Amino acid sequence: MTQPQKKRLLLAIAIIVAILVIDQVIKILVKTNMHIGESISVFGSWFQILFIENEGMAFGMHFGGSWGKILLSVFRLLASVGIAWGIVYMVKKNVRKFLLVSMSLIFAGAVGNIIDSCFYGLIFSESTFEVAKAFPEEGGYAPFLYGKVVDMFYFPLFTITWPEWMPFVGGQNFTFFNAIFNFADAAITIGIFMLIFDQLFASKKEKKAKENAEKTASETAEPTV
Repeated sequence: MTQPQKKRLLLAIAIIVAILVIDQVIKILVKTNMHIGESISVFGSWFQILFIENEGMAFGMHFGGSWGKILLSVFRLLASVGIAWGIVYMVKKNVRKFLLVSMSLIFAGAVGNIIDSCFYGLIFSESTFEVAKAFPEEGGYAPFLYGKVVDMFYFPLFTITWPEWMPFVGGQNFTFFNAIFNFADAAITIGIFMLIFDQLFASKKEKKAKENAEKTASETAEPTV
């Protein structure tokens, strides 16, 4: 492995480890100090730490039933393996650091939520009516792969009421931003936006620069006899 490849690999590892440590520290602190539904105001009503547990996908979405939970957990595991392979491939090919960082963020966020799904049910007791205990004598609240993802960041910036004349939602309240998420979700979201940005702009710019360099080289090349 060349020196540039080693640097890129260390960068990816550093990002992944940092995201995982921060994510798990936050989740464990919330899990062992709050019960479900409890909230702490950080900045008025605009930013709250609101503890919920998510049985499905990111940002509080659900994916039906026990079999859905198993399928989602298995999918997460397989997807993470695929992303990890992709990161190794990118390191070997010396791809742009921006692209490598985006994939590292997505991988770290996915693994962060996988840890909850795989192990939190084994490690912790229920949080429904009381603060959870780590490694309770009676065992955890769920078997392997049936754990719940801990979410806590809530930003209800403002609430509006839809006009009565609007179909389906008329008269109903709408809160922006109503999703409750965790640090791992944020890492995945940032990584996806970076990936989209890279594909829309950075990759095109690199391709154009390569074409210009090839054109310049061909124009300056001496004719062969």
